[in-house]
This record gives sequence, C-alpha cells and structure tokens, in this order.
Amino acid sequence: MGVMPVREALAHAAEAHLDLVEVAPQAVPPVCRIMDYGKYKYQQSKKMQEARRRQTTIQVKEVKVRPKIEEHDMAFKLRNSRRFLEEGDKVKFSVIFRGREIAHTDRGYRILAQVAEALADMAAVEQHPKLEGRNMSMILTPK
Repeated sequence: MGVMPVREALAHAAEAHLDLVEVAPQAVPPVCRIMDYGKYKYQQSKKMQEARRRQTTIQVKEVKVRPKIEEHDMAFKLRNSRRFLEEGDKVKFSVIFRGREIAHTDRGYRILAQVAEALADMAAVEQHPKLEGRNMSMILTPK
C-alpha cells in the first residue's frame, strides 16, 4: 500500500477486521503488514516445529581400545565403527595406556593409523591422533 502514517495504516487494518503487524522493525521506514496476527503466529510455530523435526543431531560415539588389542577384537571394533559412521555419527577412537604401556606410544599411533586406513573409504580424519595424559585419541567423521 506504500508509505503511510501509522494512524492511517491502523484505520485500514480496522476496516478489514485484521491486525497491523510490524514485520521488519529495523528497516527505514519500518515495514508493517495487515494480516490476522493469530494465524501468523500459528504459521510461524508450525515452521519452527518442522525445522526442529528435520534437523539431525550428530553424536560422537567413542570406541576405546588398548595397545595390546587382538586382531579379532580390532575387527569387531572396526565393524561397530562402520555402523556408527553409516548412521551419520562421528567416531572418537581412544587408545588407553595403563601403567608402563605409556612408554610405547608409538604402538598407539600405529593402531590409530591402522584404523584410519581401514575406514578411509567411508570416513575422514577430523582430528589427528593426539596424546592427552594416558589417552591417545582421534576423531573420524563420515564422508
């Protein structure tokens, strides 16, 4: 309807039995619309519900291993990791050192490199292996 004084806009809204709703208050001059405010609020809440329903939350699943892990156990852990990645979750692989095992951190790096190589077809390394205290961890994200 163009630029007009507020009183005139309110008169137009009252004439149509609708409300004058300010849509963009930061614009110069502020943008207002003549509409049913209750219906507008209902539509906005429906849009918000739909957006909330469509968004997916990405979880970080943690897989813990020890430096002396056997081949079969590693295959089992890798199989579970593949499943997590297929579901769209991130996977945090942790090698936990106990006692004197901390002297063999190179073994932890080898295990994590083996994991990254085994899952290279479906995962990318987000965080490279890093030693934090007695834990060495690496984060993988689905491709």
